[in-house]
Amino acid sequence: MRAVVYKGPHQVQVENVPDAKLEHPTDVVVRITSTNICGSDLHMYQGRTDFEEGRIIGHENLGEVVEVGKGVHKVHKGDRVCLPFNIGCGFCKNCEAGKTAFCLEANPGFAGAAYGYAKMGPYSGGQAEYLRVPYADFNCLVLPEDAAEKENDYVMLTDIFPTGWHATELAGMRDGDSVLVWGDGPVGIMAAYSAVLRDARQVMIVGHHADRLKLAEDFGAITINESDVDPQEAIAEHTQGEGADRACECVGYQAHNQDGEEQPNLVMNNLVKAVRPTGAIGVVGLFVPEDPGAASEMNQRGQIAFDMGLFFEKGQRMATGQADVKAYNRQLADLVFHDKAQPSFLLSHELTLDEAPDAYENFDKRAEGWTKVVLKPGKNGG
Repeated sequence: MRAVVYKGPHQVQVENVPDAKLEHPTDVVVRITSTNICGSDLHMYQGRTDFEEGRIIGHENLGEVVEVGKGVHKVHKGDRVCLPFNIGCGFCKNCEAGKTAFCLEANPGFAGAAYGYAKMGPYSGGQAEYLRVPYADFNCLVLPEDAAEKENDYVMLTDIFPTGWHATELAGMRDGDSVLVWGDGPVGIMAAYSAVLRDARQVMIVGHHADRLKLAEDFGAITINESDVDPQEAIAEHTQGEGADRACECVGYQAHNQDGEEQPNLVMNNLVKAVRPTGAIGVVGLFVPEDPGAASEMNQRGQIAFDMGLFFEKGQRMATGQADVKAYNRQLADLVFHDKAQPSFLLSHELTLDEAPDAYENFDKRAEGWTKVVLKPGKNGG
């Protein structure tokens, strides 16, 4: 089969690799029909992780079941399935509590497993023609009869839409809240979209990409371009000086200041300033315990200079972590099915598998118009 393979910093290639196959009775094999490039893939693409050369990349996967293990009972050949990026066993302490992003069994010695991702277990990625899915009865979300028609919506349930929703959940959002999202990447846009769907009275999003901010403006968010205005002044103006009730951190450790310098603590401290006393912050932007590519020794150890004093003085709360996709994806699939959500508006490019190297290059550069890429392995010889 053909797959997107990591070859080193800023290098991926489409190569012939061994076919995905059943390895355990609880596995299925899925023919991948849609697989997204995620902003998190760029950390590996840039060489900022220890992702091994030669591995298949890709954790946002959807397709059709073509082979079923003898121990699988709920999933059948021919089913169209959406696959959460985090792999859960379904029976460990964390999975039973719904914390599938932190499964204790799928990747022994580490809380959490995923397809084609650094430190997240031996599982191949899905930017390929086929994918092995472990613990299939638990991990496959079987899609309804409009799965083919709305495939570009349903593939967003693998990660990006639930992650945006998770950001609002971590922030403790309630109906009628004022919500601030910092970051106009795909996760930030989905967090703002989720807040709108959840009936926030006001949704603000801070970023500096005009094309991405326009997408958020189109669904009703207040956009703040930090290249044009002081975001703190704009937030204060929109909230009558009070600050936002809830905030979503959707940038992570590769935040950059106006001079283009990487400053991992920038957004975190900006949110402490921008959120009202007793407000809350949900952090889904990626932070890592080790970052050898960082400029300072402290940041290399995964540490940041955090405004703890102001955070404490304002009585704020904060929650963090990757999205437990299974906690949300069935509910979000129902929203898609009933035409209440159409997250595919975020997709800017629908490409073949062979176009992946060019797509990675443009997505990594944040080239204008490149907001989200979906690869279609079965199309045009991909």
